[in-house]
Amino acid sequence: MKYLSTRGEVTGLTFEEALCSGFVQDGGMLLPEEVPVISEDKLKSWSGLSYRDLAKKITPKFVAEDEIPREDLFGLIDAAVMKINHPETAPVARLPSGLNILELFHGITWAFKDLPLSFVGLFLSYFLAKRKKHLTLLTATSGDTGSAAIESVRGQEWIDIICMFPLGRCSRIQELQMTTVIDDNVHVYRGEGTSDDFDMLMKACFKDVEFARKHNLGTINSFNWARIMMQIVHYFHAYLQVCHVCGEEVEIVIPTGGCGNLVAGCIARKMGLPIKIVCAVNKNDIVARIIDKGDFSPERAQMSLAPAMDIQMILNMERVWYLFSDGDYQLVNQLMTQFEKTGKTQVPESLKQKIQLAVSTFVVSDDMIKKTMRKCWDENNYLVCPHTATAVAYHYHKLEQPRTNCHRSA
Repeated sequence: MKYLSTRGEVTGLTFEEALCSGFVQDGGMLLPEEVPVISEDKLKSWSGLSYRDLAKKITPKFVAEDEIPREDLFGLIDAAVMKINHPETAPVARLPSGLNILELFHGITWAFKDLPLSFVGLFLSYFLAKRKKHLTLLTATSGDTGSAAIESVRGQEWIDIICMFPLGRCSRIQELQMTTVIDDNVHVYRGEGTSDDFDMLMKACFKDVEFARKHNLGTINSFNWARIMMQIVHYFHAYLQVCHVCGEEVEIVIPTGGCGNLVAGCIARKMGLPIKIVCAVNKNDIVARIIDKGDFSPERAQMSLAPAMDIQMILNMERVWYLFSDGDYQLVNQLMTQFEKTGKTQVPESLKQKIQLAVSTFVVSDDMIKKTMRKCWDENNYLVCPHTATAVAYHYHKLEQPRTNCHRSA
């Protein structure tokens, strides 16, 4: 498998090159040159597999054996899964009224990103130790990415990580998870502004190709392809856990911030997984405006009860556009050039309609988040965080609607 840029000027990158880079020199983001297709029979044969064994089926489709021999790859998968404090890795909580919650909080920092980033950190260590090459990782965070990224690489000999987060916009516990790490390779900075401001600073570092090459820069948040790749496994795992009959369509609702998880879901769908995706967003509703209206015009992020989703610069959206335009990098280039010049862009109607066939949205207010957390606790004795509550709010909303031919949801 080789990798290319969403803007068309960079092709033929290896998995190692994709893993160790951030934004590529043409300003785009990396995706596989081809999306492997999984037949329904193959999907059925995966029923009953553990998360670990499912990862061993999916990741080889994106990692060439001459880069990581299968024995080594499976060893890295085993090591990553062992970092998660649950025997099922990603269990599904099955609650009354058909509510299924994929539990991705059993990692060290309790963030859903612990699981994919545990893989990314080990992949990086594998290549860098072999090459005796140093990498400096840049990451900007609105909350959970930072602490999970730090935990995935802290203490590693060949990596330094620089993590930036906005003053007063992360939860206290997430801030402490970042600022109390004393490993020599971890460097944490807090500053004025939003995580979007830091993302744009970080992107500027990568666009300066000479600077990025001189300092050997990489990144470990959702710009990194390997994190997206491991999140694809989440969708197959969730689907196989909740479908009654393999091949039926399942609706998967995701709390949505920067859309890295959405990209993973869209790739899973293109691979043949019969899912529809609902992006549940907080009052920073730009993802809903992009998907529903084609309007990509970021505003200043508001502080909400789900701070890890307080994002407006949805840079992963160009990956979504590339996937649903069948690799039309000229269109992606046009949209992103317009955005970078004016701070906004409009998605063509034809592309918007293609996306809407697979993805819908649901906007959740802070008040709805609080009511959902209370309702889920009262009815199920099950505590959800404000981020999970945005997705659970959609489930309760559907229950209140007139009964239709609904799909199963996870």
